[in-house]
Amino acid sequence: MPRNVEIKARAADLERQIRIAERFADGPPETIRQEDVFFACPEGRLKLRRFPDGRGELIYYERPDAAGPKTSVYAIAPVERADPLRETLSRALGAVGVVRKARTLLRSGPTRIHFDSVENLGDFIELEVVLRPGQSEEEGERIAREVMERLRIDPEDLVEGAYFDRLRDPSA
Repeated sequence: MPRNVEIKARAADLERQIRIAERFADGPPETIRQEDVFFACPEGRLKLRRFPDGRGELIYYERPDAAGPKTSVYAIAPVERADPLRETLSRALGAVGVVRKARTLLRSGPTRIHFDSVENLGDFIELEVVLRPGQSEEEGERIAREVMERLRIDPEDLVEGAYFDRLRDPSA
């Protein structure tokens, strides 16, 4: 399965941090509205990401719920019609929660930089350093820390877990 090194942090100043990222990004920002429906899953997490045009992505991932850089393994399957799959998975597994967000996406080398405004939660930054086959996690962590520095992400702003966890337990 593909792997990446991720961090998630509260955005200290989302607009300023987007402007900084635009200066070193490989191209212009892309704005994406997303609705992630999470399903009961015995291992890892399973979510259906739905886009406004009705398409989606079924995403399974495993990653530790820790602050700071962490390795995630994942599988993504594109879906032409997300709503029938949502209904089927809800009946089969049970939907356990929904996360809605507006995402500004920038790319810099192997790093996907997500600036997320999450409904009922606030503004966050996620970094995903996509690892090549055979590339070490340590190299991915080094790249993530370099991008954190460039974006002026303070280590105290790092958060654990998924947005879904924070919505279920606001003290997380």
